[in-house]
Amino acid sequence: MSPEELKNYYQSLFRLHGESAAAVQHVSKDAQYVRFEIFCEFIDTSDSIIDLGCGLGDMLVYLRNHDHTGNYLGCDFVPEFIKNAQTKFENDESATFQVMDIIKDEIPKEYDYIVMSGIFNNVLNCNESFLRNTIEAAFKAANKGVIFNALSTFVEYQESSLFYVNPLETFEYIKRHITPYVTLKHDYVTKPDGFPYEFTMVMRKEGVLV
Repeated sequence: MSPEELKNYYQSLFRLHGESAAAVQHVSKDAQYVRFEIFCEFIDTSDSIIDLGCGLGDMLVYLRNHDHTGNYLGCDFVPEFIKNAQTKFENDESATFQVMDIIKDEIPKEYDYIVMSGIFNNVLNCNESFLRNTIEAAFKAANKGVIFNALSTFVEYQESSLFYVNPLETFEYIKRHITPYVTLKHDYVTKPDGFPYEFTMVMRKEGVLV
């Protein structure tokens, strides 16, 4: 699938499902919130955030409901998503949304964390380069670090339409080529009695005192 075909795919999901988790290819709102909760383990409530692949702004809802007060910028390549989010959050003066092509456009700077949830999940004709180029560009742009998740190759089965990432190879690549301050979390499930089929990676500019 090409990036343009992927955009058309999400546009069709939005036409079919409207403002729902299904429109952004999530099984449920609860599953989304498990992922957001993990992201928030590494972010202070005052940190400014860029949400790459923000979809309908669901992460912003979670953040604001959990005392986050920092500036938020949501970026997505689906114009319908951005238009919907701009209307929905028009009264949040600390939140903005913009249409952005992650492959072609420069990532904005001066934000503490850049977060990416689910943007690496679909099979594309450029998965490997898209993953590495995106996390490298995001890390250069962020003030504090980058947090992203991906489907893991350590799974019971794989669907042909989805892209699975080897977390160990990705960890090593980041550790050797981007930053030594990297955390891999691969012990969570998104539903009761589920299997840990995905992981979250945290890339920081500097270490954390313990």
